[in-house]
Formats: sequence, structure tokens, C-alpha cells
Amino acid sequence: MNKERSTQLDTPTRHFSVLLSPTPRGARLARLLGAEWLRTWDLPYGVTETAEHLVAELAANAATHGRLPGRDFRLALLARGETLRIEVTDTRGDDLPRHRHPSPDTESGRGLLLVEALADRWGVELGPVPRKTVWAELDLAPHSPEPEGVCSGGSGALPKETRGGKKPHQAPPLPPTAGAHSGE
Repeated sequence: MNKERSTQLDTPTRHFSVLLSPTPRGARLARLLGAEWLRTWDLPYGVTETAEHLVAELAANAATHGRLPGRDFRLALLARGETLRIEVTDTRGDDLPRHRHPSPDTESGRGLLLVEALADRWGVELGPVPRKTVWAELDLAPHSPEPEGVCSGGSGALPKETRGGKKPHQAPPLPPTAGAHSGE
């Protein structure tokens, strides 16, 4: 018997990447292309829809807040092992995403709240200058219900923490610079 050595990776990586214009049309195209790529893979129930929402939000943020004339943003989707990673890279490394506390009647300012609610993990990576990458990850393994802390409709309380009390992995904000986007 001959033993053959395999040079294949144990965990296949699926990857999609595209450069798009930082416009509403580019953000829409990112959502459509991302959704089409996600549908070609056999992902667990609900992951595709959640990922589509994350792609739409991160791409809209890049087109709105990361826009510089003549510079595109990049959408990358990576499925490796038990994780789907969504990355959106723009050329506004000087303007980091930050939580806002919008009033009920404002039409914007809730993007990171959505990302935080939908993603299992998310964060921001700087570099190379002038770029930043905002990323979100979804676990592909099915979440098994935990017996403790689950409300079954009887007396008791709702679970106090969801998804393991996830917190964003975000770089500290940079000091404001002249001409930086202020969100006002």
C-alpha cells in the first residue's frame, strides 16, 4: 500500500472579493453580489439572510462615511471552518465607526447597533494607511440551546446575556482631525 501525502488544506476556504464605488449604487451592488455568492454555498439556516443584512449595512457605511472621490471600497467574504467573515475596507482610516445614540425620529445612526445585534463578533482594523477594515463574523456551527437561563414560558426571567455577552473588538478612537467627518 502506498501512502500519499495530501497537499490540500483540511478546511476549505471560500473567498469572494470585489472593489466597488463608494456610492449608494456601489453599496446596493455589494449587497446583491454578496447575496448571490452566499447562496452558492451550503450555509446553515439563517446565516445567509443575516450575512446579507451585515453586508448591506457595512457597505452602506463605507459608501456614506468612508467615501473619498476616486477611491473605491472593497467587500470581502471569507468562509473558513466554522466562521463566515464579512469585511468592508474603505480609505477613511481617519474616521472610525462609533456608536451613536440617535433620537427616535432620526433616519440614520443605527448601523453599528444592527451590526452588533446581528454579528457574533465585529471590530475595526486599521491599515495600511489610509485604510480601515470594518469586519463582522458569524458562526456557522449551529447554536445549541443552553439549558440554564432559558425562559420556557413559565415563571422566571429572560436570559440576561445573549450570544455569550459578545463585545466589539474595536480600536480606540483617534483624536479628531480638521475636516474629518463629524456625522452632523
